[in-house]
Amino acid sequence: MPLAQELPDFRYVPRGVDAEGRVTLNERCFSASFLVSAEVLVEHWRPRRVAELVPEDLEPAFALAPSVLLLGTGTRHAFPAPAVLAAALTRGIGLEAMDNAAAARTFAVLAGEGRRVVAAFLIDAG
Repeated sequence: MPLAQELPDFRYVPRGVDAEGRVTLNERCFSASFLVSAEVLVEHWRPRRVAELVPEDLEPAFALAPSVLLLGTGTRHAFPAPAVLAAALTRGIGLEAMDNAAAARTFAVLAGEGRRVVAAFLIDAG
C-alpha cells in the first residue's frame, strides 16, 4: 500500500506498508519492530507480536513524550493486554492500536498537524 508523497515538516515520513507489515520510512524498509516520532527513530524495539508486549516495552516510547501513542500491531488489528493499555493511560497518554498500514497513515496525519505522536510498529519478520 503506497502512501502519497509530499514534503512534510518532520524528519521521518511513512511511505508505505507491504503485505507482510513491513514499514517503509523515508526510503528505508524496516523488517524489525521500531518506534518513531516526527524527529526520533528508535530501531530494534524488542517485541515482535502484540502478545509479547509488556508495559516495560513502552518506556522508550514514553521517553519521547507523546500525547498519543499509535501501536501498529502488524498486518492485522489486535489489542494489547490491559496492563499495556493501563501503562499509557496512567501517564495521560492515549494509546490507539491498529494495523501497521493504519498506524502509518495516522502517524503521517498527526505528525503533519504538529501533534506529539509516537508510532510503535510491531514487525514479525520470523
